[in-house]
Amino acid sequence: MTNPPVNAMEYPGGVLAIDTGFMRDRKASSYLLEAGSEAAFIETGTNASVPRLMEVLRWRGWLPEQVRYVIVTHVHLDHAGGAGRLMQALPEATLLVHPRGAGHMIDPSRLEASVRGVYGDEVYDATYGTLIAVAAERARSMQDGESVNLGERKLTFIDTPGHARHHFCVWDEVTRGWFTGDTFGLSYRDLDTEQGPFIFPTTTPIEFDPHAHRASIGRLLERQPECAYLTHFGRVTNIAALGQRLLGALDALVEIAERHRGADGREQAIRNDHRDWLIGAVRAHGVTMTDAALLEVLESDVRLNAQGVECWLDRSD
Repeated sequence: MTNPPVNAMEYPGGVLAIDTGFMRDRKASSYLLEAGSEAAFIETGTNASVPRLMEVLRWRGWLPEQVRYVIVTHVHLDHAGGAGRLMQALPEATLLVHPRGAGHMIDPSRLEASVRGVYGDEVYDATYGTLIAVAAERARSMQDGESVNLGERKLTFIDTPGHARHHFCVWDEVTRGWFTGDTFGLSYRDLDTEQGPFIFPTTTPIEFDPHAHRASIGRLLERQPECAYLTHFGRVTNIAALGQRLLGALDALVEIAERHRGADGREQAIRNDHRDWLIGAVRAHGVTMTDAALLEVLESDVRLNAQGVECWLDRSD
């Protein structure tokens, strides 16, 4: 087989990670699952990501009609913004989505308006594009504990609130791995060292709940997974150890937020302290890239994490 047309990584057990091209290289991935005569995508990226996914599908020799499922872990647009466009290209696919997110896929107008309100039309249009609705009869809400079959694979869905209330994770029995969306944090390959992957949480506005998030991470660890497939970014192993590091990083972020709970201008103070904590942790992990390069990797997540815990403080004040 020739080299992939875009940055795609093949893992054991019929799983390929596809770089969606969101913001920069190796920031966000979609996954192609292959099982007998059927295939599925987990995460769609944005509208701009869909041609990449279709290129890899053709490169692997699949027909669009063979894709049975398109799965989105939650409806944030770096994960699900391209769902409508991808479903148009896959005539036999069913969209599997959290019950709290299904309505936003069927009628994305409120979701699009909300994100436009945050970023403004110019940035929104350049980053995401107009969202395309998914026909109601082609969308299926997956309840906690529900499963589907994809060829010989069994995929089980569990409700994992914390990052967002409309979030589930997907268990793959073939690889004994979780497709974790944002629940199992962020682990960029740029930050890998001899100590292994570096991992930290992602919060984002507006539904972050650290207590629910801890419980969801615990549910993932209960199955003693062999691997996790992160949307940001790629496959990681040694999950028990990474899980403890992730919980520690989550506690550190919450402690920073609590420290500034009563302060004026607390979001900026949280952002500054979280940045300092992250840079210190990354340096302790053995990352040697320059400060400028490091901030290029981390700064957007520092900003979103500060906004996420600020929203949580607002709700809990």
